[in-house]
Amino acid sequence: MLTRIDHIGIACTDLDATVEFYRATYGFEVFHTEVNEEQGVREAMLKINETSDGGASYLQLLQPIRDDSPVGKWLAKNGEGVHHIAFGTADVDGDAETIRDKGVRVLYDAPRTGSMGSRITFLHPKDCHGVLTELVTSAPRPAEDH
Repeated sequence: MLTRIDHIGIACTDLDATVEFYRATYGFEVFHTEVNEEQGVREAMLKINETSDGGASYLQLLQPIRDDSPVGKWLAKNGEGVHHIAFGTADVDGDAETIRDKGVRVLYDAPRTGSMGSRITFLHPKDCHGVLTELVTSAPRPAEDH
């Protein structure tokens, strides 16, 4: 069962400038940064709040490190902006299978590693009213690690 909005992914061309905008404008601070080679992105997670199920909600800022990465291709076509929405779940495998059984295309046969050690999969945007949708099972949360 989906329990929360885990994060909203925002594609950007300059991660540092985008982080500074969200810090200066809204007071959001970086909770975690990493480079995900498999996804071809450099990212920053800005924590918005804690949630009642022990998780949190974030903005995920994504800068492609390769033009041929999924975010790089999307950015070239669409420009900066909201890339996807991610819903948190305790069971990404089970929820992906349940959603697949309802006729929605799940983009990965098995979940992959996402931000902060999470397990993720994506749902095809054409089956989700134009919205690229991610399902996320969070790893146990580490302490803040700017």
